[in-house]
Amino acid sequence: MTLKPLGDRVVIKKLEKEDTTKSGIVLPNSAKEEPKIAEVIAVGSKVEEKGELKVGDKIIFPKFAGDEVKVDGEEYTILKADQVLAIVQ
Repeated sequence: MTLKPLGDRVVIKKLEKEDTTKSGIVLPNSAKEEPKIAEVIAVGSKVEEKGELKVGDKIIFPKFAGDEVKVDGEEYTILKADQVLAIVQ
């Protein structure tokens, strides 16, 4: 099954969490912060028309943005394009 967002929405997949800090300290699952960087999986028609975001872009988004959904065992987040803060280059 594939997801096709409507209008000005974007489907993203959060990138994996870090297991260790830069100094080498291993973090337990309870201490890990949710990632705020994700990859764009699909874009809605209005987003596609504007051309600001495209599939494969890495983005930064707010901590509590969007709605989480699970499709075929994979977790995705659907959010409005205007909630995207930046594109990582």
